[in-house]
Amino acid sequence: MGDQFDVSLEDADLLDEVELTTSLIIAASASETPLSQAQIDELLGVKPHRDKRPGADS
Repeated sequence: MGDQFDVSLEDADLLDEVELTTSLIIAASASETPLSQAQIDELLGVKPHRDKRPGADS
């Protein structure tokens, strides 16, 4: 009978989240000031929202 606690679990989405969180922690620790929203978005790979509604550019 195998060891019931010897299981291999891997969740790619969870690993990605851990990597992003780690990147944020490192960047925040290295920064002398709080990270701006733009810096956080860049670290997370968030692209700026572009409003596609007519007249939204003005």
